[in-house]
Amino acid sequence: MDNDIEIKVMEHFLYPGTIYAERHVATITTILGSCISVCLWDPVLKIGGMNHYLLPLWNGEGLPSPKYGNIAITKLIEKVLSFGSNKRSLKAKVFGGASIMQQTSGLLNVGERNIIIAEDVLADEGISIISSDVGGPLGRKIIFKTDTGGVLVKKVKKTVGEQRVGAR
Repeated sequence: MDNDIEIKVMEHFLYPGTIYAERHVATITTILGSCISVCLWDPVLKIGGMNHYLLPLWNGEGLPSPKYGNIAITKLIEKVLSFGSNKRSLKAKVFGGASIMQQTSGLLNVGERNIIIAEDVLADEGISIISSDVGGPLGRKIIFKTDTGGVLVKKVKKTVGEQRVGAR
């Protein structure tokens, strides 16, 4: 008789404008261009979650949605804390924010503005960013393991007529 305990790992694909955090072990995957994903991890409880937001700030019109960075990060923190995490234990990893369009800067560079809001909100919440891969011209495929906090990043570059994924 084998005494090994098998742990079922949930696999979840995270769509833009959504958040995923559960108490169980999960592998979360998403694809980013100018969007950002914040991966939150609690190394004490070995749990975590991730968001995927498209725009930096909700302007207060309509319903607050996790498609906006200031809403998505706050909601992700609240969700992970609801599982019993202590905010002081939380660690963040930030990915995305590519400048997909050529020659964009300032207000037109959504990726850059998305990066800034992630850094600002996490700093305001007292959560340190322990790792990041942001900016640049390439998109990213992110695979986050909630039990270990490990993240695999694959850079995605587009060539004529196809997409090529290159390991980082």
